[in-house]
Amino acid sequence: MKNHSNNLVPVLTASLIHQIHIAKTLLASHGIESYIFDENIATTIGTAFVEGYKLEVDSSDLKKAKKILEEVNSDDN
Repeated sequence: MKNHSNNLVPVLTASLIHQIHIAKTLLASHGIESYIFDENIATTIGTAFVEGYKLEVDSSDLKKAKKILEEVNSDDN
């Protein structure tokens, strides 16, 4: 497994965790690994202190991931 810790960049920030999980599943279906940040903070200190959950991808996948998420959002409108 590659070490992505230095190359991760945010692709999505959302106030509701289910939005992050849906996006993560969508990206995975296109072969893009993503990682959720701040999910455990909410269960530890409460959601009032979390400004938003972050979904991050490797910087090399950012352009493709954004395009996938934008296509889904444009289909919803």
